Amino acid sequence: MSAIVGIFYFGEAPGNLANDGVSMMQSLRKYPADAAGIWQQGPVLLGCHAQWITPEAAHEKLPNFDEQLGLAITADAIIDNREELFRQLAVDPVEQKHMSDSELILYAYAKWGSEAPAHLLGDFAFLIWDQRKRLLFGARDLTGNRTLYYHHNRNRIAACTVILPLFSAAGTRKALNEEWLAEFLAIPAMFDSTDAHATVYEGIRQIPPAHSFIAQDGCIRLTRYGDLLPKEELRLSSNQEYEEAFRDIFRQAVTARLRTFRKVGATLSGGLDSGSVAGFAAQELKRAGKTLHTYSYVPSPDFADWTGRHRFADETPFIKATVEFVGNIADRYLDFPGKSPYTEIDDWLAILEGPYKHFENSFWIKGIYEEAAKDGAGVLLTGARGNFTISWGSAIDYYALLLRKFRWIHFYRELTQFSRQLQIGRSVLLPRIGRYAYPVLSRAPRGLHGRGRESGMDALTLIHPDFARQTNIYEKLRDCDFRLNPTPLQMFRQREQFFQNPTVLNMQGTAGAKLSLRYSLWERDPTCDPRVVRFCLSLPDRQYVQNGIGRSLIRRATAHILPDKVRLNRMGGVQSADWVQRTKPSWPSLAHEIEELCGDPVASRYMNVAGIKEAFAALSGDVRPELAIDPRAKRVLRSVIVYRFLKMEGR
Repeated sequence: MSAIVGIFYFGEAPGNLANDGVSMMQSLRKYPADAAGIWQQGPVLLGCHAQWITPEAAHEKLPNFDEQLGLAITADAIIDNREELFRQLAVDPVEQKHMSDSELILYAYAKWGSEAPAHLLGDFAFLIWDQRKRLLFGARDLTGNRTLYYHHNRNRIAACTVILPLFSAAGTRKALNEEWLAEFLAIPAMFDSTDAHATVYEGIRQIPPAHSFIAQDGCIRLTRYGDLLPKEELRLSSNQEYEEAFRDIFRQAVTARLRTFRKVGATLSGGLDSGSVAGFAAQELKRAGKTLHTYSYVPSPDFADWTGRHRFADETPFIKATVEFVGNIADRYLDFPGKSPYTEIDDWLAILEGPYKHFENSFWIKGIYEEAAKDGAGVLLTGARGNFTISWGSAIDYYALLLRKFRWIHFYRELTQFSRQLQIGRSVLLPRIGRYAYPVLSRAPRGLHGRGRESGMDALTLIHPDFARQTNIYEKLRDCDFRLNPTPLQMFRQREQFFQNPTVLNMQGTAGAKLSLRYSLWERDPTCDPRVVRFCLSLPDRQYVQNGIGRSLIRRATAHILPDKVRLNRMGGVQSADWVQRTKPSWPSLAHEIEELCGDPVASRYMNVAGIKEAFAALSGDVRPELAIDPRAKRVLRSVIVYRFLKMEGR
């Protein structure tokens, strides 16, 4: 794992090239490192601030120049299909054991050129200097689990895995990208921007997931080299065959992510996704004589649970059931006293290098990274994207889809079994499913049509009306579909968009990449392994919902991996249900900051301070824990996050 830098001048390199490289590398000193190095040849400079995670990376020298190939590389990469690449590249068996992932990437480029990234599986961002062709080549992995930013002008391209070092290179001006900010403030969903290339800074672009670039002769050319969609639907003869196929491919994905000479950690909730990851990982680690270290967030001891009898905020009983059933797990339960989304804002702004929307889980996600790093973990497993892969399959969504497709017989059979499972009459369930299948026409429209309030989706928008008009932002977003109220058909199609849309992949992968660099701890998610994604997207819908049971595939396939208490549980956990209660002690400080925000002319230019003030006033009379799901509370916290960022930037 590494923070990498690269500078390439299209003509003669100026005398300050080395100084630029040193300045960029010095900007990376806030990240822990096991080694650092710079390599320069003519108009190109490559640098690496390395964190050793895998056995093969220990004492690896980066950047690395292969004189015989005429290629130099700097890389932030863990490659998962090493055995396959060894065969394809005919690597000597003696060399395989100690060959680093960066060397493997270099040999892949030597064989396949710009098509090399399509042959790689794993998390990666890398830069290669091709001496013979006098070009700089770079790429980012399929699912966007690593980041790669760049600044390009007619003389030069400078690239880095994080943003701020780019401003250390001569000629790179730091300025706010107001078009990006307008989208961030106007979009009510979790998206930052509809432009997968843009960042919060003007002139700083990013390589989108599944893209590569070639910089040569003053130009930069980006290419999408692959996608995550399956080529065809998988047809097997029985449930048992589907279950076995799933276990084989998921075990392969989990095992590939255990490659570290340090401890292996995992986030563990009481659900199916993280439980499945932990179950498979603990089995594999036991064979290697290692233990899985799990980290679980639990609410404050004094939390007043408001979530109701069909939901639960404290997942401890389910987590402990998994730990006991699986075995070979050293479990920890963390409640992070004194921490809240409000107390962690400055740290998160520094980590992400920009404003963010998903704050509710921020305090415990960061806290788990800190604890795992202290424990000496090199890898932190998660199941963050499992809802769209391994545990996909809402029964209600599926039954509504059957209704819309007029598959009455199949619907009746499934509804009968579903009714028995829930012990709720069909006469009660049918109207609910019918309303979902055919929503009323007054429902909120697809996109942001013209004006936020009239669209019915302005509860979380923060943009000032004048700034919206100035940037013409609602017109730009008119045809964007943020799926705030998806139909059942859209829900089933949404998976493909989730893994096909680079802006969604950016949203999912960026935080993990930057947390990894901060804590020298690589987040790895087997549920978004490309092999797992393609497998899950290739399955018939009936594999996910059958016999009245949603998420059917994962429940069946983990019969000997997870306890029935977890595997068959139909209740849902509510993560960070206590975030408002945790924030309450900071409410006077929050009130003061909102007052300051509303009186600040810069904030008033960008943000709808009247709406923010109104939302905060409505909350302040009775700060109850159940406000955790109130859109006004989210609006207030998001506005403070943006305001802090603007102040940090001197706006």
